[in-house]
Amino acid sequence: MIAGSGRPPSWRIDAGLVFVAMIWGTTFVLVKEALPDVSTLLFLALRFAFASLVLVAIFWGKGRADVAPGPNLGLSLRAGVLAGFFLFSGYVLQTFGLKYTTAAKAGFVTGLYIPLVPLFAAVLYRKLPKSAEVVGVACAFAGMVLLTAQGDLLSIGMGDLLVAGCAVAYAIHILILGYFAARTSVPVLTVTQIATAAVLGGLTFWWVEPPRVRWSGKVWMALGVTSVLATALAFLIQTWAQQYSSPTRTALIFAMEPVFAWVTSYLLLGEVLNARGIVGAVLILAGILMVELKPLRFGRHLPT
Repeated sequence: MIAGSGRPPSWRIDAGLVFVAMIWGTTFVLVKEALPDVSTLLFLALRFAFASLVLVAIFWGKGRADVAPGPNLGLSLRAGVLAGFFLFSGYVLQTFGLKYTTAAKAGFVTGLYIPLVPLFAAVLYRKLPKSAEVVGVACAFAGMVLLTAQGDLLSIGMGDLLVAGCAVAYAIHILILGYFAARTSVPVLTVTQIATAAVLGGLTFWWVEPPRVRWSGKVWMALGVTSVLATALAFLIQTWAQQYSSPTRTALIFAMEPVFAWVTSYLLLGEVLNARGIVGAVLILAGILMVELKPLRFGRHLPT
């Protein structure tokens, strides 16, 4: 899929990104089901370690020319370590959050990273966001409040806050990759960020929380899907697809991830959102689409 001459058909590019969104969406249920049998950080350490081995096997030979000493190698390694830190932080917050909230809610709240990207980019590059971006972020935030509030609207569950922090980490991770991807070696950057997450997991799982594992079928299933499909293969497909697909189109397709999370949590776990949760979920999706489609045309930016 990575190699090949010429531009692939558009349906193959979009289908690859939809597959990634589907895999990411379904893993919320798999991870939530596995967590009673394995400690969070040990699970993540194993997930990223297995994914690193898979990526090294995929890139071995093709990517060896990229590891020759030089400025590009150093920059690729530094960028990979930085990206890996925020990637690992996002997964830690998300996985801990899944202990205290539903898979469906975690999927929608995680989707907040999509409207957060242009907001953070505006701060980073000191450029006011477009009107549609401001409205989209506000809409998504209102949806998150409705979706996550328990009892009164000022009471938000700890799990929901942890997953919201995950969305922030993912947004920063995307900005890092967006800046460095064109300046570094893609194989080295990809492997380094996943390996960094594996190292961080290995350094923390034994002292942050008591390590435990019961090798149940749910643990093996979650590790297999998340390490091979949702990490190694998903990042590989995303890298391939984004050679031909714009960041806006890619993010728009990834907006399907929380929908897949909602559907799979309903089909496999019977999790059902209440009326307020459904409204909140719709607002989050509307905010995501508002940011990506930018339907508002009144003025290029908000007045200064």
